[in-house]
Amino acid sequence: MAIRNIVKEGDELLRKKSKPVVDFDKNLHMLLDDMVETMHKAEGAGLAGVQVGVLKRVFVMHAGKEIRECINPKILKEEGENKIKVEGCLSVPGKCGTVDRPEKVWVEYQDRNGNKVNKKFTGFEAKCFCHESDHLDGILYIDKATKMFKDRNEYGEYEKKKETK
Repeated sequence: MAIRNIVKEGDELLRKKSKPVVDFDKNLHMLLDDMVETMHKAEGAGLAGVQVGVLKRVFVMHAGKEIRECINPKILKEEGENKIKVEGCLSVPGKCGTVDRPEKVWVEYQDRNGNKVNKKFTGFEAKCFCHESDHLDGILYIDKATKMFKDRNEYGEYEKKKETK
């Protein structure tokens, strides 16, 4: 396993659409292992292939109790409004923003061996799945953010001011 470099905002690669995975082989397994290690080292909740320079429809996330490897993901249905508004990204360091995402998503993806998985995610896992899926289509959270902040502390101060009004 290896730590990979994370592509940062401004690199045109992040705006490209990723291609479907067709080979579920040792190269894919190595990529997934590297992505999980890179995500954990960077203290992120998710990481898409494009963020490590690989234009494949693949991402990993650790937004709940277990690590998910999502290959060729699809969102089948969305429901509700997620109460978690703040969002950040390993490719957009030093910033965060508020993004409206669904509270629940029903999804389909393949695991590292090509087996189909159908899941329902709620809360933070739903938010993370949507965020990482956007990466695969060249969309960054800053494109959808209704308000941007320099960091989570600034966001926290903003929320406190809203509550006292």
